[in-house]
Amino acid sequence: MSLQGRYDPSNVFARILRGELPKALIFEDDKTLAFMDAFPQSHGHCLVIPKEGEARNLLDAEPGILGPLALTVQKVARAVQAALSPDGIVITQFNGEAAGQTVYHLHLHIIPRWQGEPLRQHGGGMADPGELKATAARIAAEIAP
Repeated sequence: MSLQGRYDPSNVFARILRGELPKALIFEDDKTLAFMDAFPQSHGHCLVIPKEGEARNLLDAEPGILGPLALTVQKVARAVQAALSPDGIVITQFNGEAAGQTVYHLHLHIIPRWQGEPLRQHGGGMADPGELKATAARIAAEIAP
């Protein structure tokens, strides 16, 4: 068990993986899932999660999960760059409440940044689902088959 506590299989990302909650899908393979953050800090903010294991965060993850996760993060970040042309991209991951973690299922954020545009609050207002799906489709179109 992690110092952070036990994994809760009812967390929002576990529920997305089970198909219990909707998502604006960007990419999926047998190991990972990438989708739009419903509470984005910027336009194009997306998330990548592992499909296996019960890791609350990076500190809990089995080593075999990390390689495929990192490759998907890179693939999606490149697609975000191609689709949205941001000035930069932040890739981040939180470990524990004091670090800002709000969902206790290992996930990485890919956050496009533009000069002069401040980030919205982490976990702030919910985005329009139609806009999220349209952005997801633009990003997904840049991922090579």
